[in-house]
Amino acid sequence: MKIDLGKNELIHFVGIGGIGMSGLAMIMNGLGYKVQGSDILGNRNIERLREKKIRVFINHKKDNIKKTTMLVISSAIKKNNPEVAEAMKKNLPVYTRADMLGHIVSFMRNVVVTGSHGKTTTTSLVSSIFTAGNLDPTIINGGVLNSFGNSAKLGKSNWCVTESDESDGSFLKIPFTYSIATNLDSEHLDFYKNINNLKKSFLKFIEKIPSVGKGFICNDDQNLKKILKKSKNKNFYSYGRDKKSNFQIVNVKQTSNFSNFDIKINIPSKKKIIKGIKLPMIGIHNILNATAAVALAFTIGLPEKYIKLGLYNFKGVQRRFSHLFDYNNVSFYDDYAHHPTEISSVLSGVKKVYKNKEIVCVFQPHRVSRVINLKKEFSKCFKMADTVLLCPIYTANEKLRLSFTYNSFANLIIKNSNISLIHVENEIQLKRFVKQNSFGDKIYIGMGAGSISNWMKNLKNIF
Repeated sequence: MKIDLGKNELIHFVGIGGIGMSGLAMIMNGLGYKVQGSDILGNRNIERLREKKIRVFINHKKDNIKKTTMLVISSAIKKNNPEVAEAMKKNLPVYTRADMLGHIVSFMRNVVVTGSHGKTTTTSLVSSIFTAGNLDPTIINGGVLNSFGNSAKLGKSNWCVTESDESDGSFLKIPFTYSIATNLDSEHLDFYKNINNLKKSFLKFIEKIPSVGKGFICNDDQNLKKILKKSKNKNFYSYGRDKKSNFQIVNVKQTSNFSNFDIKINIPSKKKIIKGIKLPMIGIHNILNATAAVALAFTIGLPEKYIKLGLYNFKGVQRRFSHLFDYNNVSFYDDYAHHPTEISSVLSGVKKVYKNKEIVCVFQPHRVSRVINLKKEFSKCFKMADTVLLCPIYTANEKLRLSFTYNSFANLIIKNSNISLIHVENEIQLKRFVKQNSFGDKIYIGMGAGSISNWMKNLKNIF
């Protein structure tokens, strides 16, 4: 979409508190555009914006856009929003975040990362390698990078590394030179209606790979494999544990602090092995994410020493198996996993490394629609845990009702994952349980995309 954008515009972001909206607002502010925004509640993203002197209104009101010349809206904003309604009345241009992001990054040499899982981590790993290689990229991510305490950063080079959201199809609007597709899973079916529609969108994404760039696609993902057979565009390299991968993962070893592995490279111009890669993360899912980043960096010509340095020095992303605190021998972690595949991957990695620890998963389901669509998958994904503390569903303002009882959902988890399960009705009950059960060699992992992160952080106050 063509956007006529001048530096004299006052651009108002409706829903500026979201991680993606706040990141884009920050980048545009850094580029010299006048930006402001609004949201219904304050949060850390808004605090970060205000630290950059960006004006943010709390609550959506038509008076907020008195001097505004243009609106950018998040996918969560409805047409009856008072600011959107006022903009329509005044004939102001209204753009989606994806349209504006696509416009801004079209001036850069853009790397786009998409996939059902692992986008944020992979974007962060690419950024870390690029930074180690002195490329100083602009970064627009879906999570806060610990290395600079923000989700977005304006770089000095022409490189841009962008996480692209597939949840509403907007990832097809972002132009790119290089791209990574991490995986394709049954996710966001509330938008796509079925997995075939989701597959069609990913096929379109792969078909967009330009001849002057390259795509990098996970060869371990069965859904992506099937799509590749249909793609007319063959300008991509594959990565994964699969022996036919152009960048094959071999010799994996994991400890509590690091994953160690080699990558066997087999591409037309080169055959070699990068040995002794050290990544300060656990789990094969993170090794796959790192391999995607390595494949990209190697292909654009970054020296091996910078690739290794970028991974070794990686500081992580907030809410990705983030260590919160310890009490006695009990460790507390926070993770964003809210889909069965993500939960299973995290628990599998933890079990492999912490063999003798009792694993307690504090799970807060996110969205009623996700629980309905993936009930069976959720029931099987906790096999590597010992106990699940099942919290109420975080609805994210969905008005749907479950078509089954929550108790039957709990019983299905007990049956199919073969674990102990305890219902937790609220944060007070969680605190009470944890206080009474914080002894022995144990790990508590909070999982979900809702308020569970704050619940886990607040547990420190009970001791």
